[in-house]
Amino acid sequence: MINPYRFSDTNKRYYTVDYFFRNKFGCKVYKVPLDAGFTCPNIDGRCSYGGCTYCSGRGSGDFAADNRLSIEEQYAAGRKMMSEKWQGKCIPYFQAHTNTYAPEPVLRKLFCSALSLPDAVGLSIATRADCLEDDVVALLHEISRRTFLTVELGLQTVHDDTARRINRGHDFEAFLRGYEKLKGIDVCIHLINGLPGEDYDMMLKNATTVGALHPWGIKFHVLYIQKGTRMEKEYADGDITLPTLEEYTRIICDQLERIPEDIVIGRICGDAPQGELIAPAWSRKKLVVMNEIDKALTKRDSYQGKFV
Repeated sequence: MINPYRFSDTNKRYYTVDYFFRNKFGCKVYKVPLDAGFTCPNIDGRCSYGGCTYCSGRGSGDFAADNRLSIEEQYAAGRKMMSEKWQGKCIPYFQAHTNTYAPEPVLRKLFCSALSLPDAVGLSIATRADCLEDDVVALLHEISRRTFLTVELGLQTVHDDTARRINRGHDFEAFLRGYEKLKGIDVCIHLINGLPGEDYDMMLKNATTVGALHPWGIKFHVLYIQKGTRMEKEYADGDITLPTLEEYTRIICDQLERIPEDIVIGRICGDAPQGELIAPAWSRKKLVVMNEIDKALTKRDSYQGKFV
């Protein structure tokens, strides 16, 4: 069956970040996760304590090197590990916790030094939409004029009831205010499928609402329960039901069909570090998950943006 999707030179029927990078830079590009030692307003009390209920102690930076190492040392360690699988250029990725939650001079020094790391062709900064002070936003716009910059915004859900339940610390309106400040910068928005209390229609609305914002990219994650999180107890108590692989495959395909074809898909599923995952067990096999999505789209003769 011929692949009808135009942003692909493989069997993928959605706009992979790998395809985007190869076409932009002419080579393989991979992100090297970094932990700059920041915290989060949802942890230190500015808006709440304890963080989001799904969040690990490393603030979603579980794949970064030890933050007691310098950024240069973390980057070198990450490149060494990645080079065992791939050859290419790199994007330093400030992933752990909230990476705009510091004074502008601190961030300027950090981000500008990262741009000079070996083989770096851009920069990626993960943060929250409620941590975008005006001087920091001005810095981000300045950097985006100098290099390829993506700002990753954790939204997770457009539903405020869900956001309160997971202790997200801000509502959808606050997210939109932050997103508007970044207009002109490539933004990647994170969504989690399977959050407690969300059914199929709510998850579909998450995707269609974010698709209508037309960001540069979207990352899709499955909710997974990780050791040491507050959700670990909720799951043990039977308060959380996770999607099966079949259910996840269906919702991802339905979401992809309803978001514009030119939005880059930064991730199609998430995974926890080995030894940290409690459930769902199927999420350990990331290639299997991606293959199931590929097969389902082919069986449907479908692709990203089909119903937009």
